[in-house]
Amino acid sequence: MADLSLDHSAGSVGIIGVGNMGGAIAQNLLARGWRVGVHDIDVEKTRLLASNGAHVVREAVELADSYKTIILTVVDDKQVAEVLNKIGQRGSDLLSKLGKEHTVLLCPTIAPKDVIRFASSISQQGAGVIDAPMSGGPMRAQQGSMSLMTACSKSVWETHQPLLTAMANPVFFISERVGDGAKTKLINNLLAGINLVASAELLSIAEKVGLDLETTLNVIESSSGQSWVGSDRMRRAIAGDPKYLTPLAHMTLLEKDTRMAFEMGIDAGYTGPLGASAVKTFKDASASGLANCDDAAMLTFLRKYSVG
Repeated sequence: MADLSLDHSAGSVGIIGVGNMGGAIAQNLLARGWRVGVHDIDVEKTRLLASNGAHVVREAVELADSYKTIILTVVDDKQVAEVLNKIGQRGSDLLSKLGKEHTVLLCPTIAPKDVIRFASSISQQGAGVIDAPMSGGPMRAQQGSMSLMTACSKSVWETHQPLLTAMANPVFFISERVGDGAKTKLINNLLAGINLVASAELLSIAEKVGLDLETTLNVIESSSGQSWVGSDRMRRAIAGDPKYLTPLAHMTLLEKDTRMAFEMGIDAGYTGPLGASAVKTFKDASASGLANCDDAAMLTFLRKYSVG
């Protein structure tokens, strides 16, 4: 449950994309007394939120009429573009409805160049933009304890402190350059991907040499090999066959994020061995039939390297 003792004054906000993360953010804000409007192309995802008090709209563009602050929590750059530019039944798109009274939080993990491109289009309408990728998973998002990596003008950041601190703890101010939040998130996610692959590989070895996986993970969590993503995903993998878990983070997400992070490094003139290996491993795991599985299924994939 969210720690409501940390609340600032509640306000109102519209959220576009209420899947695992967006839905959890909406639940957190509703619990804190915020007025929340939601839109998702999957109507089923909005029903629970409606029962908790959220205002559901059929078209994303409708949110601009009632909410000055809009959070985009869709999956990728294609979905961001579609949300901003889709013409609704009223004959207008979200981008054209934005004005100086609006601020848009760009929360998806997308390439920095795409964040800059979308931010430019939004700014041309007079609206504010916060580059605000998130990390921590749905449980922490619902608790308000995920992290946000924000980049925007200092004045916009200060104005939206009540919302940012209700959504996340900690909230990092990276810089006033939109795009730096996205860069930071990709750095983080490439390391998360490397750690997840390493954790699954080492537990596969532990299993092969006859060690109990739960005991081994207990030791790792209290020793120098500990990583948050390794603990979180491998606990889930040990508890049950990860191929059949309800996905909290699909394999394709870290496949996308590790690739984008590695490409960002290449564009900056750097290529390293661990990043390249993680990119290939996630790509191969997805291609093996695990694309739509929870990424805890990395353990399932790496077990196939066992011989004899």
